[in-house]
Amino acid sequence: MEKEQKVEGERAAAATQRWVIGVGFWVQGFRLFPWLGVNFFLKDAMGVPSSSLQILQASATLPMVAKPLLGLLSDAVPIRGCRRLPYVAIGALLQAVSWLGIALWPSLSLPVLTIFLLLSNFGASICEVANDAIVAEAGKQATSSSGGQLQSFACMFGASAGALGNLLGGIALSYFSPKLMFLFFAIVLVLQFFTTVAIPESSLKLPKATTNTSVISSIRKQTKELSYALCMPEIFWSVIWFSVSYAAIPFLLGTMFFYQTEVLRLDSSIIGLSKVFGQVALLAWSMAYNKCFKTTSARKVLSALQFITAVVMLSDVLFVQGVYRKVGISDSLYTIVFSGLLEGLMFFKVLPFSVLIASLCPSGCEGSVLAFVMSALALSIIISGYLGVALAEFMGVSGDDFSALPVCLLIEAACTMLPLFCSSWIKERKGKEKKEE
Repeated sequence: MEKEQKVEGERAAAATQRWVIGVGFWVQGFRLFPWLGVNFFLKDAMGVPSSSLQILQASATLPMVAKPLLGLLSDAVPIRGCRRLPYVAIGALLQAVSWLGIALWPSLSLPVLTIFLLLSNFGASICEVANDAIVAEAGKQATSSSGGQLQSFACMFGASAGALGNLLGGIALSYFSPKLMFLFFAIVLVLQFFTTVAIPESSLKLPKATTNTSVISSIRKQTKELSYALCMPEIFWSVIWFSVSYAAIPFLLGTMFFYQTEVLRLDSSIIGLSKVFGQVALLAWSMAYNKCFKTTSARKVLSALQFITAVVMLSDVLFVQGVYRKVGISDSLYTIVFSGLLEGLMFFKVLPFSVLIASLCPSGCEGSVLAFVMSALALSIIISGYLGVALAEFMGVSGDDFSALPVCLLIEAACTMLPLFCSSWIKERKGKEKKEE
């Protein structure tokens, strides 16, 4: 009888875990809905040039760099005895306030908009740290045969929400103002806040917080454990490679957005559909990884994804030169499929890498380590965005002159290939060690 009750309790906890993870990652993915509106709002309503747009896009992610500190706080500083769900609720509330501010502020200036976007991403970073920690801790409790399933589940929910957000965003921009999109997303965040508050964290059956130590000593202990984990060669060198694989690329996202909308005159629905395709590809990858690739060497998977990304970037060179148009592939079709695929590919590596790090991470500091990894990713993307702006400026690419864009794209693809020469930095535990665990 007791055994049956225990099994039933574990099933209930697993179901609640999946509900919390699903909602958390769904809202994270749906953030692409208002952000699509932000791009058009900046370009059309505020007249921001392409270089400034990309700088603002990159700079707005600065709060994501604070994730290690947030991870330490969530690991070491419980709120009413809980370490995860209160942080999700706080993050959702901060985001709701910021998007409400953007939607309702009467005369919105660029500095005020920047402050609100920074606040939104700060709230999002708090949510993501807590959600990633829930996935890591719950994944540790799963059997070895189901390793990586929760990460895939979370990624699928995030990708499906991203696809829906971009699809609805592209349609909404044709009928409504971006400010109405911001208001709608703020309402979604308010609902997430109340949903999260209503769920007791004890129902998740996660490791309990230590209550017999002070906050200072808890943070010191957690910092020491994080330092120990990051100094492990397999984690240290893997994180270095992961960061370099993004930071080395001068990503031309803002430049391509202006080229597609100003030169090719593609409307918001096409841009939205391209992002939908990228999210659908990310969703399909999550399912394929869970079924076919989770037992494959992480080094092989990550290297293959890096190479495929470079190939798609090379394809953009032919696109800008009009080669595909000559063979009957319209600009709209190419943008939907290949531009969307490229944006999705940039995040394909996150799933296998998070599974790798979760398997290497010592128990007790999952939130801190994964937060550090996501912080490294955010910082790398910021560097990548700034390098993209610098490359475009150096080559003379602007909102009025895209003649040097093919050369910029070639440089972008070449830089994407560079991390392949140091793929040996990706470390994995030997099979014997895994079996012992």
